[in-house]
Amino acid sequence: MFCLSIFVRRLLSSLLVCLGTSTTIALAQSAAPAVATPATDSPIRVLLVPQREITVVAQTVGQVRQLGGELGSSINQGAILVAFECGENEARLRMSEAELESARQNHDAKLRLQKLDAAGEVEVALAMSAVEKARAQIELSKVQLRQCVVAAPFSGRIVKLHVKPFQVVNIGQPLLEVVSAGPLKVKLNAPSRWLTWLKPGSRFDVLIDETGRSYPAVVSAINGRVDAVSQSIELEGRISGNFNELLAGMSGNARFSAR
Repeated sequence: MFCLSIFVRRLLSSLLVCLGTSTTIALAQSAAPAVATPATDSPIRVLLVPQREITVVAQTVGQVRQLGGELGSSINQGAILVAFECGENEARLRMSEAELESARQNHDAKLRLQKLDAAGEVEVALAMSAVEKARAQIELSKVQLRQCVVAAPFSGRIVKLHVKPFQVVNIGQPLLEVVSAGPLKVKLNAPSRWLTWLKPGSRFDVLIDETGRSYPAVVSAINGRVDAVSQSIELEGRISGNFNELLAGMSGNARFSAR
């Protein structure tokens, strides 16, 4: 009877040890971190930006005579954006043209006198120099007159006005800002681990907050450097198609298909 009790106690001890080991293994397995998989279907914030945008600045000192449009106006390439009051420059041009005509007549007279041995080589050369100086002055006046009119370098829209008609501006002062027309670019940052499959030409969808609609897009450029802090890579994409309701500055979410 005593031997049987000893056997039973040893059997129970063995069972408890086995149960404790199994519980420890199960807890360890449940605590082990799962291997992360790329969540390519998670949304990423995006921003719509124009293909080109510029800030037009004044190249001359003068008074604004005319603006080519109001805020939000559409403009064509070559259209007048800003025109300055340039009566003084126009007067300088007419003076230079008169000086050129006078210098030419003087040079012609010196040439005739030279044939009569009444003028020397130095006098003829000086008269010719006066002609060239007058021509250079005319070119300078024409350049200054061209700066009195600022033309649109590309078709687009006026997005900001810094001046008003009749305002006097200085050289380098901002006049207005213009963004290009046409398809917009999509700017976003994706996890750098996606580089294993992300390539130019990869397709994704963009859900724009302001319109509530989804638009097809494609990756057009990938930055050559990964951000070491955020472990992300900067991307550029383009919207596939023309959608008039989309404007620069709109934002939303990009969603890539799972790979």
